[in-house]
Amino acid sequence: MNAMKNIHRTWMHTLGLTVLFLLVAVSLVGSPTPTRADGLPELTELVKRLKPSVVNIHASRKMDAEGGNGRNPFEGTPFEHFFKQFNDQMPRDRMESQNLGSGFVIDPEGFILTNHHVVDGADKITVRFPDEREFSAKIIGSDSKTDLALIRIETGEKLPVVTLGDSNASEVGAWVMAIGNPFGLDATVTVGIISAKGRIIGSGPYDDFIQTDAAINPGNSGGPLFDMQGKVVGINTAIFSRSGGNMGIGFAIPINLAKSVVNQLKTNGHVTRGWLGIGIQTVTPELAQALGLKDPKGALITHVMPGGPGEKAGLKTGDVILKFDGREISRMRELPTMVAATEVGKKTNLDVLRDGKHIKMSATTGEMPHEEEADPTKTNSKADSDRLGMQVEPINDRNRQRLGLDPEQSGVIVASLSPNGAASEAGVQRNDVLVELNRMKIDSIASYEKALEVTRDKSTVLVRLIRNGDPLFIAINSRR
Repeated sequence: MNAMKNIHRTWMHTLGLTVLFLLVAVSLVGSPTPTRADGLPELTELVKRLKPSVVNIHASRKMDAEGGNGRNPFEGTPFEHFFKQFNDQMPRDRMESQNLGSGFVIDPEGFILTNHHVVDGADKITVRFPDEREFSAKIIGSDSKTDLALIRIETGEKLPVVTLGDSNASEVGAWVMAIGNPFGLDATVTVGIISAKGRIIGSGPYDDFIQTDAAINPGNSGGPLFDMQGKVVGINTAIFSRSGGNMGIGFAIPINLAKSVVNQLKTNGHVTRGWLGIGIQTVTPELAQALGLKDPKGALITHVMPGGPGEKAGLKTGDVILKFDGREISRMRELPTMVAATEVGKKTNLDVLRDGKHIKMSATTGEMPHEEEADPTKTNSKADSDRLGMQVEPINDRNRQRLGLDPEQSGVIVASLSPNGAASEAGVQRNDVLVELNRMKIDSIASYEKALEVTRDKSTVLVRLIRNGDPLFIAINSRR
């Protein structure tokens, strides 16, 4: 960061014989962090100032007779495997599940920001400050999609608060400091740098994580990631680990994403997001070629929900949205964030590629409804092979039930794949439901074979399929 460049300046004698350090005594508040003689940041005063605003969060849940509450609170997060091992080693007669995390005070009236997964489903939440004072907390609002939660305590006094910074201004290579409670160890301070930005780790539709090598472990979740001016630039949320502990790869939610979420949680207790009612996927170089795009950009529509804003606007499956409300979409994942941040009921302009032609459209955003996760079962099946190295079978009552398919679902099921076949290398998976091939509807083995015959001379075959309940386009290079 530029702030680091201003920590001290070195003037050299014109003859290069003398090096003179000018040390400036400054107040820590709003000023760059001083450095030691070896160039490393001096953090003692900064830590003293910030620690009182960082808290330990202890969330407990009632458990069933088997020693569990029917779900792992860390399911779907990078902590899932570690805590499964931890819980398996615990005695089975315990009646309460305990969750440890971190948080930080953002309002002197007792509002504390943390992770959704730290307090999700909690029956009791206890907040402990570094001076050992403890208070009961209640959840004001929580948002699973961004893994953020706002809780509040009543203390009868004004609490010390952190200052929220600007995560967009944080640069890769800048020093950062994490304060939290790893494994329940209160007020632990670790230091590192921002290793990368814009990381996608598969935790949700709004992945845009800051990656840091500052040591983060279970229990750090919900704690602040500070820059060297003492401003929060991220909320420590996840780690990449093969052992359950720190491996130098941690992830923090950018504070700029959290700001708008927190305001809604504080006002409404929940988050309202804009919605178009479409499913999208990334435009790969292969798909770009098949769709007539010069560059792999935009968001490819895989399905349009009946009655949704997208259908009302005239959007169709196979359209590529290139611009939303005047903003270009370089990566597919930019569109959900843009739409979600748009006011419900706002009329927006769209630049769309349809059948190789650029058209302009408008759509009025709706309110995003509650989304449920699908949980299909995967098993093996048999069928004949084809030139794409993909074997299919018809949908029947047995595999419809096995895969949890809707009664009206048509298509053919990918039963098996040749390991080095074109379909396998393109990303097709076993138990995918193939519904279109080069825009031709597939509802039987006969229609599938006919579509294969029609496209025999095509070097790239565009297939549309259903995977885990979600539509997906894949371009298969049939002449590798």
